[in-house]
Amino acid sequence: MSLTVEINTLATEVLELCRTKDLQIATAESCTGGLIAGALTEIAGSSDVVDRGFVTYSNEAKHEMLGVRIEQISMHGAVSSPVASSMAEGAMKFSNAQLTVSVTGIAGPGGGTSQKPVGTVYIGTALENDRTLYQSYRFDGDRASIRQQTVHAALSFLKNRLL
Repeated sequence: MSLTVEINTLATEVLELCRTKDLQIATAESCTGGLIAGALTEIAGSSDVVDRGFVTYSNEAKHEMLGVRIEQISMHGAVSSPVASSMAEGAMKFSNAQLTVSVTGIAGPGGGTSQKPVGTVYIGTALENDRTLYQSYRFDGDRASIRQQTVHAALSFLKNRLL
């Protein structure tokens, strides 16, 4: 099965699980630039589950739209677990959603360092009345491939959180 088909299947499953649990979802995306929200809204009828998506590519956008503290970005870097967690929490605070997912990473081809090479991605998820979780990933491939793998991982993370 192709990654595109898998993403479509995962998006459908996440939407169905949200319906079953009466949850609305919001996304907070940096390196994917809205692809997660796009995958969810590609599914007909998603409007009953998807509340909104934040594309916060710049550090200023992360701060202004999601309330991520500038000091946190300075201390840990925009691509970090604390920032992914804050993005997920901010998406919940500034939306009507009870479930959020956030992604921040280095899709390349530039921007990587020895500590955070291209393909480094952090995904966070916040669920109302529960703790915020995050996972870190190292994806291989070109920019498009890293972004697609990130969408797949984010939807998988959401699905597993809901099961």
